[in-house]
Amino acid sequence: MSDERILHRARPTGTQVTVSRSYDVRSDDDLLTVRHAVRAATVECGFGLVDQTRVVTAASELARNAYIHGGGGTLTVELLTRPGAGGIRLVIKDEGPGIPDIAAAMTDGWTSGNGLGHGLGGARRLMEEFHLDTRPGAGTTVTATRWTTP
Repeated sequence: MSDERILHRARPTGTQVTVSRSYDVRSDDDLLTVRHAVRAATVECGFGLVDQTRVVTAASELARNAYIHGGGGTLTVELLTRPGAGGIRLVIKDEGPGIPDIAAAMTDGWTSGNGLGHGLGGARRLMEEFHLDTRPGAGTTVTATRWTTP
């Protein structure tokens, strides 16, 4: 399910959110929906194919983590503008157990499940801005942004 809002909120850096769309991440079907929605948003922003793939891969990793480790959540996709550039911000929130050791979770190869352990660290490398907010027992929120030009 998608919840779209057209927004015109100025950010201190001159960044404006022009569109915000939210998607549930509670099933395998939702993971596919997220991938398609993020791909469409990257095209809408004007990203080239390589950057489209980077953003979609990051979104997929973050959504899968929220679904598997956080018991589900919500992905918000924001289309951004700032002087000289467009961009996309992904905000994934879950209400799961949180991440007890952030440093370990960001290390390649570390996993709390059956995955390869590239999710958080890989998503961080694929995006230009990355912020993780988590507390044990209080869920996790990851905010990741990529711009069309530096």
